[in-house]
Amino acid sequence: MNFETLTGKDIHKAAAYLSANEIVAIPTETVYGLAANALNEQAVSKVFAAKKRPFYNPLIVHIKDIYEVEKYAAEVPELAFQLFETFAPGPLTIILPKKDIIPDITTAGKQDVALRIPNHPLSLSLLAMLDFPLAAPSANPFGYISPTCADHVYKQLKGKIPYILDGGPCNSGLESTVIAFRENKAYLHRLGALGIDKLKKIIPDITYETKVDNAPVSPGMLKQHYSPNTRLLLSDNIEKLLIEHLDKKIGIISFQKSYPIDSDKLVILSPDGDLNEAASKLYAALHYMDALDIDLILVEYMPDEDIGLAMNDRLERAAAKFVK
Repeated sequence: MNFETLTGKDIHKAAAYLSANEIVAIPTETVYGLAANALNEQAVSKVFAAKKRPFYNPLIVHIKDIYEVEKYAAEVPELAFQLFETFAPGPLTIILPKKDIIPDITTAGKQDVALRIPNHPLSLSLLAMLDFPLAAPSANPFGYISPTCADHVYKQLKGKIPYILDGGPCNSGLESTVIAFRENKAYLHRLGALGIDKLKKIIPDITYETKVDNAPVSPGMLKQHYSPNTRLLLSDNIEKLLIEHLDKKIGIISFQKSYPIDSDKLVILSPDGDLNEAASKLYAALHYMDALDIDLILVEYMPDEDIGLAMNDRLERAAAKFVK
């Protein structure tokens, strides 16, 4: 179906579309999500179709508060409750055994469901109006750069969805951190906007299981993802790459360092060296670079600490598309 895609701040209009089993882009503190009634197979199938997302890749289910966890999860370990109590609403997703009320299409046929409580006033108000949770992966074509403002969504999905709920730029700018519990063990399936050091204060022993080639047990595990159309190279030696590619039209994304290049082709994420600021601007910088008339995007590795770990994770997956 071809829609005239509208953008606005009307949660009542968004709720009406969602209640009619249509899909709506919604803001969260992490990235914009493409939302549908998580309990309705027809609605969820529209998310997969609009994104061209493979059906083997499960979706995150957004709920309104911690009291809904047991409504959709069959088992909830005490540590999972503790994490939700500490970090939700926020950029934390927890994978738990699902109840039958969650259809298999939402979980890609798996018997676990990924649950999250987003920390954005518009989306929380929207969820409070609805009597169903929202399945909401990032609101972009599958494999492309995640959107962190309404304009990113519009440019990528106009005509495919009826409404974009505009909540302004996303504060965190990176997807949620994903944790799963199996046999009383905690597994990290995706680094994200919630730093691993904060999680380890509650769960010191976490097993890393973050990358697969196919059939992921969690969103965000595929080795190739978040990629621009323009070739991207990731390096800790941008000067060397500049020399090696003198014949190319180049754009650069750096953490806080300047480089000898036209100012309109250089994005410094945080001149003051603030990793949270850099994370909030990373995807916007990739979108900006991908719209320029250039041959190559050079990106500097971020400091390998705190949220910088998640940023490097995204950049490595984005660059994987261009590795021969």
